Amino acid sequence: MLHDDLKSVLLTEEEIRTRVAELAAMMDSACAAAEQPPLMIGVLKGSFMFIADLIRALKTECAVDFMAVSSYGAKSETSGQVRILKDIGENIEGRDVIVIEDILDSGITLRYILDLLNARRPKSVKLCALLDKPARRKVPVEAQFIGFSIPDEFVVGYGLDYAEKYRGLPYIGVLKPSVYME
Repeated sequence: MLHDDLKSVLLTEEEIRTRVAELAAMMDSACAAAEQPPLMIGVLKGSFMFIADLIRALKTECAVDFMAVSSYGAKSETSGQVRILKDIGENIEGRDVIVIEDILDSGITLRYILDLLNARRPKSVKLCALLDKPARRKVPVEAQFIGFSIPDEFVVGYGLDYAEKYRGLPYIGVLKPSVYME
């Protein structure tokens, strides 16, 4: 059932489930020769549903940690100022790291996170984004694993929110502009 604040469903629950399984298979292949399990770093809050489903679909053993960052607040546009609210607890020096993010949008937040992690001298850092919105890119960021490339629409659901609402929707929908342009 379509939520009243949405104008359409962009990705169904089944489409997401299928693509998450495909991403897990791609990651399994990429991690097959690794000496130790990779560390998956989920970027909170938006990635929590995605990382949970992705890890369940993986055949590869992995470690998990989380970062919480803020650059949006209750706005629909990034402020450009990234704040680390929760840093990882793991030492990543010499480790293979995969950052798991809900959406690659302007790239500002992810560029900051990737630069921060790379400064800690991991063996490698890869990026997995469920959604890629290339039309919004302001800084160069490349994801090695991308679920879906999407148009420049404000999306919510499956962990993504607007002002802490809509995260629990099992699909990804396009939010009506009247909701976030008030």
